[in-house]
Amino acid sequence: MGLLDGKVAVITGSGRGLGKAEALLFASEGARIVINDLGGGSDGAGSASVPADEVVAEIKKMGGQAVANYDSVATWKGGENIIKTAVDTFGKIDILVNNAGILRDRMVFNMTEDEWDIIQKVHLYGHFFCTRHACAFFRQQRSGRIINTSSQAGLGNLGQANYSAAKEGIVGFTRTVALDMAKYGVTTNCIRPIAATRLTLTPELQAAMEKKAKEGGGGLGLDIGAELKKMAPEHIAPLVVYLATDAAGGINGKTFFVGGGEVGIYSEPAVVTSIFKDGVWTVKELADLMPKSLTKGMLPPPPPPAK
Repeated sequence: MGLLDGKVAVITGSGRGLGKAEALLFASEGARIVINDLGGGSDGAGSASVPADEVVAEIKKMGGQAVANYDSVATWKGGENIIKTAVDTFGKIDILVNNAGILRDRMVFNMTEDEWDIIQKVHLYGHFFCTRHACAFFRQQRSGRIINTSSQAGLGNLGQANYSAAKEGIVGFTRTVALDMAKYGVTTNCIRPIAATRLTLTPELQAAMEKKAKEGGGGLGLDIGAELKKMAPEHIAPLVVYLATDAAGGINGKTFFVGGGEVGIYSEPAVVTSIFKDGVWTVKELADLMPKSLTKGMLPPPPPPAK
């Protein structure tokens, strides 16, 4: 008997990496699964059925039940088809894990319109499209679990303005869907995982880790194998499975950190200090007061003039 016996789960982007680790653990707990994966590159280009098919075969070899779906999460029709695959194949959907993602990193002053748009489409729109169609069923059956995938990059990360915007948008999306669907017995939470996947373990990062290891010398550098083991996607999957269980029914609208053996919950943003005035502030008043109060120690000198 598994914690998810009788449940049907859709996991997007589950042909590789984090989604695959999640799918295998879901299957081991008894869930029947739609393995969705477009099969494209880490930049979203191309498509292939092999990644999804291989995970389906692995689950069936375990004695589980799974079906492949190759639709893109980045379109309304794709999201609809992904959810329809679950209902048509297994008769229902109980769990949606929004995981599919790509990268198009670029410094903001070099970023193209397409590089911005495709990231929003896959991550932010992809979460919406699948959630929208799943919630139509969740509302009718008055139950469901949604687990979204954000990122620490949403808190700010060099060269990832597009990705950061989409990932932090997912946090706000999670909070509101949690409110919209709570009265129907549906919970919606998200994770900010730290994991070594093809999106995070870039050639540049591997080179930097190897360089640091060499610079350490004498066994004092990084043990790359040990570091990668700490970042394995298998560290992430158990929390996602738990959030999908009936036992997690009281957890809603929350954001979790997970990675390397650590699970944490983020506090919600709050105003930490304020200044008050009875009336409208003038710009001069703010310019005089803020450096002494709210922004004390924060204001850098003005940038040097252009040459």
